[in-house]
Amino acid sequence: MYIKRKITPMDVLSEIIHRVHQDAELNVWITPPSLERIQPFLDQLENMEPETSPLWGIPFAIKDNIDLAEVPTTAGCPEFSYTPTENATVVERLILAGAIPLGKTNLDQFATGLVGTRSPYGETSNAFRPEMISGGSSSGSAVAVARGHAAFALGTDTAGSGRVPASLNNIIGFKPSCGAWPVKGVVPACASLDCVTVFTHRLDDALIVDSIVRGIDDKDPWSKKIPCPVPQTPEKIYLPKETLDFSGPFANEYSHAWDRAVSKLKTSHLQIEYVDTQLFSEAASILYDGPFIAERWASLGDFIDTHPEAIFPVTKQVLQSGASSKYDAPSVFRTLHKLQSMKLEVRKLLNNAVLVLPTCGGTWTRDQVRLNPIQTNSEMGRYTNHCNLLNLCAISVPAGFAAPNLPFGITFFSLSEQENLIFGMADLFFHDDEKNSKHFFSIEKKDTTLIAVCGLHMRGFPLEKQMHNFGARFVREAMTARKYQLICLPTAPAKPGLMKKPKCGASIQLELWEMPLDQFGSFVASIPAPLGIGKIELEDGTEIPGFICEAYAADNAKDITASGGWKNASVSIDGN
Repeated sequence: MYIKRKITPMDVLSEIIHRVHQDAELNVWITPPSLERIQPFLDQLENMEPETSPLWGIPFAIKDNIDLAEVPTTAGCPEFSYTPTENATVVERLILAGAIPLGKTNLDQFATGLVGTRSPYGETSNAFRPEMISGGSSSGSAVAVARGHAAFALGTDTAGSGRVPASLNNIIGFKPSCGAWPVKGVVPACASLDCVTVFTHRLDDALIVDSIVRGIDDKDPWSKKIPCPVPQTPEKIYLPKETLDFSGPFANEYSHAWDRAVSKLKTSHLQIEYVDTQLFSEAASILYDGPFIAERWASLGDFIDTHPEAIFPVTKQVLQSGASSKYDAPSVFRTLHKLQSMKLEVRKLLNNAVLVLPTCGGTWTRDQVRLNPIQTNSEMGRYTNHCNLLNLCAISVPAGFAAPNLPFGITFFSLSEQENLIFGMADLFFHDDEKNSKHFFSIEKKDTTLIAVCGLHMRGFPLEKQMHNFGARFVREAMTARKYQLICLPTAPAKPGLMKKPKCGASIQLELWEMPLDQFGSFVASIPAPLGIGKIELEDGTEIPGFICEAYAADNAKDITASGGWKNASVSIDGN
């Protein structure tokens, strides 16, 4: 609409300020949007081109433990407040891309909590039911997006703060791999685990933000070089083997919502396996019942000792536990060694796979949380707290409503640096739901076909990028019926040819991909002879389109059937 000159950033900003005033009782903002403060960013747009600035005029909110230059950073504590002279790295990168920082949002004090009620600036209400909690600690950022105050918002995540509020407010919450987004300019909660996150309504919006803020900051000691994700479907899904427990007044509704989400996951083409989640529960318990709580005390202990009356009572109780003498140096190293063994086990389990869990262990009214602040907060993190400790990335996505105006969400987890898989899984989860597809993605639902590939178009080979260019998504590995011969064509580079044999054939390894039908014709037309597309019979007897080779090509080709597939054969070919 900007490019078509139908609206201006000022039009958008005026509407946002109107909405913020209407929602003042929800306690979303600490420093709310104002025309006077935002005007310099509007003026800056005059020297930028909308066509070449990916976030030109796009308004975003900032959790108030992330620095915005010349605006106070409070971390939810007025006495802690300071005014930075520089933007946090992620904020600076967004502004340079044309985004407009609106102001600073409310949070559980010092990012300690998952409920959204631990702030001297008021309890942030849920976007759908004001009597319910909003989730935390990134409460204001999530509600700002859910209520249409911002197109996207920055949060942070140590125990689940970038995912729990997303689930409770029916939006997406993406937590990248630790270090992928710089944390310079962020008030530390637990510095070795902290991440900056984003809340959005759409999956592709999260990818756009990610592409802008991701990357090394040589002034940030936690920063890592991790490539931008390209959505890719995982090889398998892991679901909990045990029956899950939910807490709170809507426990039954949450249980039924989880069952509906699992039923939908079972309609995918993907292999599903069940796993005992005790390992993840043990890791989660380390965050607050182990020496990592001492890391929070290391960051904030001096301030708390000198400003005891400034700290929210439950926040003080939690943080002061980090000063316990039981968290001595040996306990730290024992925990790190135990955690390292857990990480190894998880890396073996989740390689090229995604774990699916509910985002929240329940939800409560704000009154109920006030009466039992510790236990309710712990239950909120039952299925989230393990994430950063085990070096995972995660994305929480809406999964319908557990009850009227009571959103429910699930989270996809994968290994660090495998964000491709959680984005691919989120895409697949919504792909067959026309309503959700329209809400979350910029493209409409498309008819698709499976296609079997057996050579250079497989993952990790040179032509994989063609599959992505034609809009295809990897589904799973498969095997042909025992009726095929595989040859190596004398081309440069070498490539395989698959031919069906009337007898003496073998079973050959394939990959199944899903491709939009409106791209399929162009893809087929690009395939050079003697290769083509025909029907491939799989080991279960089903037939799908796939790469085949004309019989004449076998005259000058090497038979590599015994290899069982191109992945094995290419190793010996490359090594002569």
